[in-house]
Amino acid sequence: MQIGDAVRYTDAHGKQHAAIVTQVWSPPVGATQPSLNLVYVSPDESETDQYGRQIKRNTSVVHRDNQGAHGLYWE
Repeated sequence: MQIGDAVRYTDAHGKQHAAIVTQVWSPPVGATQPSLNLVYVSPDESETDQYGRQIKRNTSVVHRDNQGAHGLYWE
């Protein structure tokens, strides 16, 4: 996994987004996949600015295999 790689991010509501890696962190204790900082385009069409659709960021996102919840993970 490297900065600039494309991944699929699932948000807290279980909705998936195409995302880009902005930072790679060492895997959490007991995990085999790293945690990632990610950026993705807002799905809300009303969230725009002078550059176009706004972006959203999430930090320290764990891999799906390390997340017990239905969201907030990458794969």
